[in-house]
Amino acid sequence: MLIDILLLLVGFVALIFGASKLVDAASSLAAKMGVPSIVIGLTIVAFGTSAPELVVNVFAALKGSKEMVMGNVLGSNIFNVLGILGISAIIFPLTVKTNTTWIEVPLSFLAAILVFVVGADVLLDGAGANIISRSEGIVLLLFFLIFLAYNLIVAKGGAADEEIETKEYSNFAAIAFIILGLAGLIIGGRLIVTSAVSLAEMIGLSERVIGLTVVSIGTSLPELATSIIAVRKKNVDIAIGNVVGSNIFNIFLILGVSGTIVPLTLQENTFFDILVNILAGLLLFIFIFTGKGRQLERWEGFVFIALYIAYLSYLII
Repeated sequence: MLIDILLLLVGFVALIFGASKLVDAASSLAAKMGVPSIVIGLTIVAFGTSAPELVVNVFAALKGSKEMVMGNVLGSNIFNVLGILGISAIIFPLTVKTNTTWIEVPLSFLAAILVFVVGADVLLDGAGANIISRSEGIVLLLFFLIFLAYNLIVAKGGAADEEIETKEYSNFAAIAFIILGLAGLIIGGRLIVTSAVSLAEMIGLSERVIGLTVVSIGTSLPELATSIIAVRKKNVDIAIGNVVGSNIFNIFLILGVSGTIVPLTLQENTFFDILVNILAGLLLFIFIFTGKGRQLERWEGFVFIALYIAYLSYLII
C-alpha cells in the first residue's frame, strides 16, 4: 500500500509538472508566432489546466476503469465549485463579470444537466442500462467546439481584457520542454490510474469513490493554484472564470473524449454524484445574485466548503 501511495504522489507531481512545462513552452512558441495573448489564454492555458484530467481519463478509459472516468470528471467539477470557489471566496469576495454571469455560468449548469440527460437511459428511454455511448461522446465534443468558438469570438470582440504572461524560451528549449511536458503527462497519468485502482482494491473502496476524491482533487490542483494566485492578486474574475471554464472543458471535452474511446456504463450511485454536480452549479448561479451586486461573498464560500466536507464525509462513510 505504501508503494502505491508513493507512486500516486509521484504521478501527481509528474502530471502537474508536465502540464505546467507544456503550457509554458507552447505559450512561448505561440507568442513568438504572433498569436494574441488572449487566444493563448483561451486555448493553450485552458487546455493545460485541463490536461491532467484529460490524460488520467484517457488512461482510465483504455484500462476499462469506467467508474474512475466518471468519478474524475464529476469529482473535479464538484471540487472546482464547492472547494476551489469556496476557498477563493473566503480569501476575497469574487465579483463576477456580465459574460460569466449570463453565459458561462448557465452553460456550465446546462452541461451538468446534459450529463444526466445523456446518461439516464433507463429513466428516459426505458433502456436496459445507463450508457454514455460513442455517439453521445461525439455530441459532447461538438458542444466543446461551439464553446471554443464562442470564447474566440468574445476575445476578438475585446470582451476579455486580461493579459497572459508568457515565459521566453529559445525554440530549441521550447520544443524540449514540450516533449518533457508530454512525457510527464503520460507517465504521471499512467502512474495515477494504476496506483489508484490498486489502492481502491486494497482498502475496499470503489474506483468511483477513489476517482471522486483522491484522483479528482489531485488533477484539479492546477485550477486551485491558478484561482488562489488570481484572488491574491485581486484578479477575481480570473478565479471564477477559470473554474467555470474548467467545468465546461471537463464535461464537453474530457467526458466527450472518454465516451468516444469507450462507451461508459453508469452505475446507479453515479447519479447521486451527477445530482450533486447539478446542485453545485445551481447554487453558484443563485449565490451570484444574493447579497451585494454580482458577487460570491465570504459566507457563501463557507457554505460551499461545508457542503463539500459533507459530500466527502458521505462518500467515505
